[in-house]
Amino acid sequence: MKVSLKKYVLELEHTFSISRESHDFQDSLVVGLTLNGKTGFGEATANPYYKITVASMMDEIKSIEPAINDFDFDKPEDFHAFLKEKGLSNFAICALDLAAHDLYGKLKEKPLYEIWGTSNESYPITNYTIGIDTVEKMKEKMLQKPWPLYKIKLGTQNDVEIIQELRKHTDAIFRIDANNAWSPEQTLELAPKLKELGVEFLEQPLPADNLEGYKQIIDECVLPIIADESCIVEEDVDKCYGHFTGINIKLTKCGGLTPALRMIKRAKELNLKVMVGCMTESSVGISAIAQLTPQLDYVDMDGAMLLKHDIAKGIEILKSGKLVFPALGGSGVKLL
Repeated sequence: MKVSLKKYVLELEHTFSISRESHDFQDSLVVGLTLNGKTGFGEATANPYYKITVASMMDEIKSIEPAINDFDFDKPEDFHAFLKEKGLSNFAICALDLAAHDLYGKLKEKPLYEIWGTSNESYPITNYTIGIDTVEKMKEKMLQKPWPLYKIKLGTQNDVEIIQELRKHTDAIFRIDANNAWSPEQTLELAPKLKELGVEFLEQPLPADNLEGYKQIIDECVLPIIADESCIVEEDVDKCYGHFTGINIKLTKCGGLTPALRMIKRAKELNLKVMVGCMTESSVGISAIAQLTPQLDYVDMDGAMLLKHDIAKGIEILKSGKLVFPALGGSGVKLL
């Protein structure tokens, strides 16, 4: 099995801001795994919050490249276990694991959702994300992209006022991501007002390590609460039980599709709602997420929609939110 690595600098359509940072470009690593004339592709983005760079991921992968080349590839799960034994970061493992799944499906000539025993006839539609900005600019971004479902990034001094203004211009469902910016008291105060404004749920309103705060408010809050930064790896799913309504799984953070499938299974056993989210990434990563959608309650896979120019072709997201799954096996990814 031959591995290839390429860095991309993805340019965003608009400056993207959350409560702790803003950026106009996103560094991303695309990994290729080639075997028997087929190539699978995977992606992982750089993340300063977790001190991950494309260079650091490349160094990790290059350090075990001979072992990857010699690996007797059969199942993605076995390859993932091999990567874990090598001690790579979850971000580097994610890129390789996504590539391995895409390769596996292409070799089998079947899409991953079919290999997993699911059907693409029913799935949740993705939200479209509006980052923190002035109210006027947030409104402008929303009107430029008519969509049935928006995720609104908050964490300002006038969060309710922002939603009140945006609500004047759309009947779409809103989801709120406060990115750890609120207190328990704020959450309980704001939730009823936001619910009246058509908000579906709150994502990570409190700091990730404030599990006691979540436990205090989960039964009292009038809106469902979804864990994001509080649910990074497989072991976190059980920790979220009793503190959250559901979890948001990020493939880059947990280490790819292999652990994500186990997290989905465990969350359902605990009666937690399941969402998979994305980073600001290309259709390489987004197409992998799309294969999971038949198993999900919610999905946030708008990353490639936020880019000026995509670098790959795979899943197609129509204006209605419906998906066109690629005919190619695996995740169905082709680089442009």
